[in-house]
Amino acid sequence: MDRYNLVSFSGMFVLMGVAWLFSPDKKNINWRAVLWGTALQLVFALFVFKVPVGTKLFLFLNEGVVKLLEVATAGAKFVFGLLAFPPGTSDAAGNKSLGFFLAFQAFPTIIFFSALVSILYYYRLMPLLIRGFAYIFSRFMRVSGAESLVTASNIFAGVESTLTIRPYLANLTESELCTLLTAGMATVSSNVMAVYVFSLQKYFPTIAGHLLSASVLSAPAAILMSKLILPEKGEPTTLGTSVRVFYEKEKNLFEAIINGANAGVRMIVGIVALLIAVLGLVSMIDLILHLLNSGWSLKLFLGYLFYPFTLLIGVPPADAGLIARIVGERAILTEIVSYQDLAAALAQNLLVHPRSAVIAAYALCGFAHVASLAIFIGGTTALAPNQTGSLAKVGWRALIAATLACLMTAGVAGVFFSHTTTVLSAM
Repeated sequence: MDRYNLVSFSGMFVLMGVAWLFSPDKKNINWRAVLWGTALQLVFALFVFKVPVGTKLFLFLNEGVVKLLEVATAGAKFVFGLLAFPPGTSDAAGNKSLGFFLAFQAFPTIIFFSALVSILYYYRLMPLLIRGFAYIFSRFMRVSGAESLVTASNIFAGVESTLTIRPYLANLTESELCTLLTAGMATVSSNVMAVYVFSLQKYFPTIAGHLLSASVLSAPAAILMSKLILPEKGEPTTLGTSVRVFYEKEKNLFEAIINGANAGVRMIVGIVALLIAVLGLVSMIDLILHLLNSGWSLKLFLGYLFYPFTLLIGVPPADAGLIARIVGERAILTEIVSYQDLAAALAQNLLVHPRSAVIAAYALCGFAHVASLAIFIGGTTALAPNQTGSLAKVGWRALIAATLACLMTAGVAGVFFSHTTTVLSAM
């Protein structure tokens, strides 16, 4: 273990200390959740990165996602023609790609993976996976069945994960609501994950496996940070009980595919609208700062804010400035922009150390940004209007907890990084 691995290890505890400082009720912290949350992350990372069986499983899943991604682009290529072909490829007639287009090459994969997840739900495979993870969280971390289930669901799905505990939403405590929001923002859904793989795979061959690993690691990290930043002081109705996944099954497989595909289309529309609005607003703010001759921009400010955190999670100083700007901008520009900027940095060989790209990939694997907070609060209040006040109250704490959880996940990857470890090789 070199010095940067030790920095990552110690940084994990510093990040927990930051969450503890924000806690309004330090006497009631669930230390079992904190200890087991840390242990589960380290054990899982050890299995994946150091145990031969885990490494083989990692590489198998990475290859599987890549193959699925190739299949997922078939429909887009038929509909959009050369616009859907990635740079450096050509169609059957030998016509070369027109370049990279996010809308025509990456976004259509969301529709495919949304339909695939819907199929897995229809055949009850997804609920089985979710309940397995939920059992681990509730059994070892001693949190309620509802928040365990919604956290486990977020490993595989996005904002729709809230639906899995719909019957219990109205009675959730503020701490449970904080966990619900934190888990949603600290992880990424499987359908959107394909977009990140598409952007980075050329420069980061094992990125698919890393993103799968990051999504699993971030789940216990989300519970851990949530319980530090807002300890439970109420009495959860599902504490100590196993909660089943709430799911309204379609009448047949074809209906499941249709509903899944339509959900993917709605997600794409939401993402496009979000990117257009947020990027425009940020440009407007930067223009105002420029007219004021301040010498500042939002990216620059966030880069400085996140600089000490990038050092804490084990990014070498030579790359810390660039990684801090990429991780920091996620807070306002969404992770899609940040992953594209990471891909650009790799394409231009701007990073000195391979570990920097690995750590950044883990740190960015989450919806921890302002726009996502609004989406999750809005989606939850639509299902449980009586919780509007409580959600607004805990929202910003959840965003901080989710950001710290993503950083902690990156720190775990940094602990196990090694130039000789196959799965942690960036290039």
